[in-house]
Formats: sequence, structure tokens, C-alpha cells
Amino acid sequence: QVQLVESGGGLVQPGGSLRLSCVASGFTLDDYDIGWFRQAPGKGREGVSCFSSSDDAAYYTDPVKGRFTISRDNAKNTVYLQMNSLKPEDTGNYYCAVHPPSPHSSRYICQMHAMDYWGQGTQVTVSS
Repeated sequence: QVQLVESGGGLVQPGGSLRLSCVASGFTLDDYDIGWFRQAPGKGREGVSCFSSSDDAAYYTDPVKGRFTISRDNAKNTVYLQMNSLKPEDTGNYYCAVHPPSPHSSRYICQMHAMDYWGQGTQVTVSS
């Protein structure tokens, strides 16, 4: 059974950092497309950062460029999102998602939410 379990969310002050983790089970992460999405209260889900197996660079939505970093550890079957210099507007429920290797760019899979498997989400609240 394919499962993604996120952790690492919580309450943090503006300017602080969090690292989100997403452990995959039921399959081998290896060359899968990976991504992190978020949904703020009253808003739709948006792609935060994605990395396609067919691309040589990750995609980051403009508001998080230079502050967030997506990465993976295949040995641990885990995807990470390092979030630095957090702002109140980063508040939301963060979801990891994966898709078998695709020919699409990192930008495409993020903007089109082209993912097959989704986690349940972890809440991030940035507030003083």
C-alpha cells in the first residue's frame, strides 16, 4: 500500500526555520517526481516546490525562492522541504506528493499538480 507521511510542521516565529519530512512506504522513491504543495486558509492548493525526474533543476514558486529547498534521500525513502526565513504568509497545510517518472518539467508538475500520490499534510503556522 502506497503511503506518504509528512512531519515537521508546527508553530514558528517569523524569520524562523522548519524542515518538513515526507516518508514514503509501499514503493521505492528512487526516480519518482517529487513535490511539496500547500493550502492556506480560504485558498486553493498551490505548488511550492517540485523536482521532476526529467529535469535538472527544481521549481520553486516565486514567493519561496531563495528561502525553501527541496531534497530527497533515496536511502531513507524520504523527501524534505527546508524552509528558512519563514513569513506569516507561509502559513498553511503542507502536503508532499509523488508521481512515477514523467517527461514533464519541474515547473509543469508543480503548476499542474501532476501527482499520483498525496500525503495527509502537516500544518505550518508562522506567527509571533
